[in-house]
Amino acid sequence: MEFDLPLIWAAIIAFAILAYVALDGFDLGVGIMFPFVSEKTDHRDMMMNSVAPIWDGNETWLVLGGGGLFAVFPLAYAVVMPALYAPIIAMLLGLIFRGVAFEFRWRASQKNRIWWDRSFAFGSILATFAQGVCLGALIQGIHVVDRSYAGGSFDWLSPFSLLTGFALIVGYVLLGSTWLVMKTEGDLQTIARKFAQRSGVLILVLIGAVSFATPFLHPDYFTRWFEGPSLIFSVLVPFFLAICAGILFIGLRRKQEIRPFLAAHGIFILCYIGIGITFYPYMVPPSLTIWAAAAPEKSLLFLLVGTLVLVPMILAYTIHAYWVFRGKVDTSGGYH
Repeated sequence: MEFDLPLIWAAIIAFAILAYVALDGFDLGVGIMFPFVSEKTDHRDMMMNSVAPIWDGNETWLVLGGGGLFAVFPLAYAVVMPALYAPIIAMLLGLIFRGVAFEFRWRASQKNRIWWDRSFAFGSILATFAQGVCLGALIQGIHVVDRSYAGGSFDWLSPFSLLTGFALIVGYVLLGSTWLVMKTEGDLQTIARKFAQRSGVLILVLIGAVSFATPFLHPDYFTRWFEGPSLIFSVLVPFFLAICAGILFIGLRRKQEIRPFLAAHGIFILCYIGIGITFYPYMVPPSLTIWAAAAPEKSLLFLLVGTLVLVPMILAYTIHAYWVFRGKVDTSGGYH
């Protein structure tokens, strides 16, 4: 029995990126909301306590996705990196600002703590916006000639990529606010619920705008969404998206705590499936397919053996961390 190793690896990397977006998305969203919560209350302490034990573990999936891309799809890595140097560097800088703020904020005086709060918020917004810009730039396509990037330094900067960057900020706010609805009580939970309602409405509008623009970026995208057997996805994806949106808003109105969080992730997963339908079979649209970008079969097989051991270990650690720090948070408990 023969295995399609490039396709298996594409599925593994897709899973790692989805896991990163689902897990790190809500703690980035918590940071994005920081400037909109009063510093005179203890709300910011509780917000940070809710994600402090797990944020670094969540970013493990980003390392797996990026490292995996470098190891098993070296041609895609060699093309994508020069095309997206600026937003990728911005993303890394943003993540550094956040990481430093996590540790130093608790050691700063009350007077100076505001600067670490700003670092946390700035890093969260910058990293999220850069991720969204990278996504938009990939969807709109990367110019490749003779297996090398042939575009300019600012091809990534376009109205579409700015739209996806802003949309991801709103989307992460939805994840972060529903996370806080689940993890907090009292005034902060009420504030989080309002954030979830407003960001939920706005993200649906932005998803509609991105979905409307995407098929017109490339003829293959249009064919995939509106012609042939794949036309069914144009019905199923919006249908299930509407169900998730209904569960989200009904759950928020009835003051449920867990369902809005799960529904928000359902919306993200459906958007991710939509991107997968748009991309397939390309690793770097519109010219490099999964198979053209893959490393030799022996390398893929060698790396797959280690990954089959590593991924269950990361999953086990992640589940254990969430179990240990389950339940509501307050200012006295938590990580620090």
